[in-house]
Amino acid sequence: MYLYKSEILQVSTKWISNKASEEDLMVLDKLLNQRAQEGWELVTYDYMATSTQIKGAFVITFRKEK
Repeated sequence: MYLYKSEILQVSTKWISNKASEEDLMVLDKLLNQRAQEGWELVTYDYMATSTQIKGAFVITFRKEK
């Protein structure tokens, strides 16, 4: 059986593009590596832009055995 943990990781403000930047990816990698050290395994993630396409976030789900 697994425990699941979902997190929202806000990304930088976008003025021209709603895509994740290199900086956003570095922040994501840092979080992924931190959770891996805590024993969490990445299950899924998705990038979500807001309707105004100025701000977005990653929704990330981890799991680890009980």
